[in-house]
Amino acid sequence: MTPSSTTKLLALAVFALGSITAFAQQPKDDGYRGIWYFNQPSGDEYEYKYSGGFATYPQQHIPIAVYSAQARKTFFCYGGVTKDGKSLLHMVSYFDHRTGQVPRPTILLDKGTNDAHDNPVMTIDAQGYLWIFSNSHGISRPSYIHRSAKPYSIDTFERVLTTNFSYGQIWHLGKDGFFFLHTRYSKEGHRRLFWMNSNDGKQWSEGQMLAHIAEGDYQISWQRGNVIGTAFDYHPDRQHRAASINAGLNARTNLYYLATADAGKTWRNAAGQIVTTPLTSVQNDALVYDYEREKLLVYLKDLQFDRAGHPVILCLTSRGYESGPANNPRTWHTARWTGNGWEIRAAFTSENNYDHGSLYLEADGTWKIIAPALPGPQRYNPGGEVALWISRDQGQSWRLAQQLTRNSPHNHTYVRHPVKAHPDFYALWADGHARQASASTLYFTDKTGTKAWKLPTTMTADFAKPERVR
Repeated sequence: MTPSSTTKLLALAVFALGSITAFAQQPKDDGYRGIWYFNQPSGDEYEYKYSGGFATYPQQHIPIAVYSAQARKTFFCYGGVTKDGKSLLHMVSYFDHRTGQVPRPTILLDKGTNDAHDNPVMTIDAQGYLWIFSNSHGISRPSYIHRSAKPYSIDTFERVLTTNFSYGQIWHLGKDGFFFLHTRYSKEGHRRLFWMNSNDGKQWSEGQMLAHIAEGDYQISWQRGNVIGTAFDYHPDRQHRAASINAGLNARTNLYYLATADAGKTWRNAAGQIVTTPLTSVQNDALVYDYEREKLLVYLKDLQFDRAGHPVILCLTSRGYESGPANNPRTWHTARWTGNGWEIRAAFTSENNYDHGSLYLEADGTWKIIAPALPGPQRYNPGGEVALWISRDQGQSWRLAQQLTRNSPHNHTYVRHPVKAHPDFYALWADGHARQASASTLYFTDKTGTKAWKLPTTMTADFAKPERVR
């Protein structure tokens, strides 16, 4: 059997573990409470490689919020937690732009883990049905696909499929159905990028590998019309140790970009050149910038398209994976395709590799970044105080325009960008103590960044108005 045929059989097996078609009424929770999570104890004052309130973690889960003009609601999913704080709940809810209220959130399922890597993602199809894709961290736990029983409703869901995938990124292409970017872990723990297609969300095409460079890749993606763009890194193996500052998961580096306008039939780089997949070599036609040559790590943040349809990638670079000032500077960059080449520019600095925020390219040409990148109460741990930066010259210069949170007891983390974001619900994030287990609250802000609201942690009625925090 050839390696390619083995890969095909594994791909088919991963998406054929079973399905459940019965509808079931899901219970409601009595408030919005996020999951607290940590990863890799560090044995120093920072306690962990990263940790905190991770209801909207990680950035490789896309999207977690979608605005529907038909329903006049922003639907969103997040990682909640059982009241004893021990297990991850997949939560679904919405903000009603007509009433300014949120309902009691729906508990879709108990994931049976406290690992926030299992947080869900979502999309809305052309008929208004909500689709929730429940991720898994690696191959030890199942993943699920659910569909709402009614359009624009969070009350009842059908389990469509039980399977396994990680870091899901689900896009709906109208008449062309679903396009699903995701990661499949190998037995060795390598992260391999795949895509799949489905007309109805229930029957899926054979998986196709997009990239598997050295020990694997992380990716972020975004949709513009029928175009799906993806930016990704690579994780050096022992063969690349001499060239990089390390090897393995904590040595992620380089920046790559590909896009498809035909649901994966053809992949092209930013210059329009057709690229054969899967990519397996470090030097290839998708390479945007060789950060490994500078011995810099790369942490992907966001990907958007400008008015001309050109991609703009937001990322952060640092000199090491450990928390603390020793690995400064941690510099945020934009990489913009000009039509002739990639233009890389520095924006600002922050204190941790996992200070994750979102990029907004407005119709008038203004660029915005909303991110927890100001120092927070737990210095040099993930997140901090949330602020809004603005550029009016395509990233050549940035100014701090608004500070959304101040004097917070906990660090704010993982500011996320809704699809078709409504001006009144422009970004969603959570908070949490960054060095010890704590409660975690969810927040959102408007387009101007002058107002922010806290979702209710306890509810005594079926609906409640979020609390203004500034």
